[in-house]
Parts: sequence; C-alpha cells; structure tokens
Amino acid sequence: MQQRYVGRSGLSVSRLGLGTMTWGRDTDADEASAQLRTFVDAGGTLVDTADVYTGGDAERLLGRLLRDQVPRSELVISTKAVVTPLGRRPRDASRRHLVAAVDASLARLGVDHVDLWQLHTYDDEVPLEETLAALDAIVSSGRAVYAGVCDYAGWQLAAAAVAQRCVPGRVPIVSAQAEYSLLAREPERELLPAAEHVGAGVLAWSPLGRGVLTGKYRTGIPADSRAATPHFADFVRPYLDDRCRSVVESVMTAADGLGVSPLAVALSWVRDQPGVASAIVGARTRGQLAGILAAEEVVLPREIREALDDVSSPD
Repeated sequence: MQQRYVGRSGLSVSRLGLGTMTWGRDTDADEASAQLRTFVDAGGTLVDTADVYTGGDAERLLGRLLRDQVPRSELVISTKAVVTPLGRRPRDASRRHLVAAVDASLARLGVDHVDLWQLHTYDDEVPLEETLAALDAIVSSGRAVYAGVCDYAGWQLAAAAVAQRCVPGRVPIVSAQAEYSLLAREPERELLPAAEHVGAGVLAWSPLGRGVLTGKYRTGIPADSRAATPHFADFVRPYLDDRCRSVVESVMTAADGLGVSPLAVALSWVRDQPGVASAIVGARTRGQLAGILAAEEVVLPREIREALDDVSSPD
C-alpha cells in the first residue's frame, strides 16, 4: 500500500487507514484481530481510534492486539479526545480534561505514546489558547508525537494553526480529519482550502458515505447492515434520500463500465482528491476489509472523475 506524508509534516501514513469505531461492539476481538492482521499484511499502517469509541473498549481491544498480534512499531496509532458523552456537557477541551484523557487512552492502549493525537471536535466554551497549550504539553511530554484536529470547520482549523505558528516552538497542527465522500463534499468549501493553506493533511472518514456508496441500500435495508442496528440507523438515514440515490446510481454505472466494485470507485475518488493524506475505512468483517483493500490498485480515469464530480456537486 502506498504511503503518504500528512500535509507538510514528516508523518508518513498508509493512504488507507483502518477505523475502529465499532470495535468492542459490532466487531468482536477475533474479528478485530483478523482485520488488523489483514490490514498490516497489505501494507497498512494508520489505525484510527478515539477514547469514546464503544466507551473506551475500542482502545482496550487495540491495546490487546498490540501486545499479542501486531508489533507497536508497525503501526501509526491515532486517537482523539474532547467528546464527553457522560460528562456535564457534550465536549470538553479544557487542559484539565485533555491531559487526563490522553493518560487514560495510553493506559487502555498499553503504550507510552501515540503517533497522532487529535482534538475530536471544537469546543467554543474553552479558550482556544488553553486547548492549544494542552496540545503543547501533551506532545512535549512525549505522550504524542504529532497533533491534529477532527471535525473542525475551515475557520477553526485556520485559527488553531495560525495561533500555534505565532508562538515559537509551538506544536503545529499537522492533520484535519473530516467526513468526506461523494455524498459529503462540504469540506471542499472551507476545510480543504484551509488545510492546504496551513499545511495540514486531510484524513477522510466515512469515505464510502456511511456504507451507502457500496450500493447495499439500493433496494432496502439489509438485515446485517449498520442501518438495521438501533445505534447506527440514524447515522445512515440522511444518505438514503433521492439525491444520494442518484449519486449511488452514477457510481454503479461507473463501476460497471470499469469492471470494478462500486466500493472501489467511491473510495478511489476520495483517496486521490488533492490534500487527502488517507481515507479511513471501517469494516464489519475481514471479507469486507479485503474488498476495500482490493481498491488500492484502482485509479479512476479523468472523464469518470469529472462525471462523478458533476453528479455529486453540492447545492
């Protein structure tokens, strides 16, 4: 698998990343182990998690696999903090919370540092200066090597990145993670230009449109799909409208013409967008992951990319 630098940093990651949002709930230990081994064998390095994924179980499971299955040195581990579903408010980017959160993540992972530590969302109730100072403390202490943000608007990314640059020795923001797919092109308005300007690489989550771009929902909701589960039904539903169906049909047409899977068409479109360092995918089974990894060799012709650009253009 090809490796790419994240923005203008020296951090190198595989251009497909493995997401762990369902590990410990929909993905059990045996399946997670099989997926991680398959991913690493294919040359994958970036594994993305967060302190709130399945209540911390995703980090715990990944930590067990690091001890038993895959050497720590073979992976680029990224995790996140700020979201606090059990706290007094939904997010907390205070220094107090962030320092405690990174220590808790390291304990669950069983490691002394992570490669990329990200602010999971923007918190407008905490001064940005305090949040960024916490990033500096965490990186300078050796708990993390690089720092990034997730689900920031373009102006929020720019504000954070510029503030870091204004103080000599400050830790730079090297990455911006955002939902980006043929069904979610909003990052092109602000985030991608801002990331390019400040030198941050984009990590695209849900590049398959929450699974909709695989075509599995064309005739209904399969019983074994995420949309059929109570905890993911609302997550998938926004992409089951008429506009999204039109985009899916265009992906199916392109896939038929190229002789590849719809998944490969949708994934390669995102993966090869300017500024994208890695597309982070989540799979329910090792078989699904194998299909995703098979898209590594697919490169869309210019004419097909342009046609998909047109049909999926945001309002």
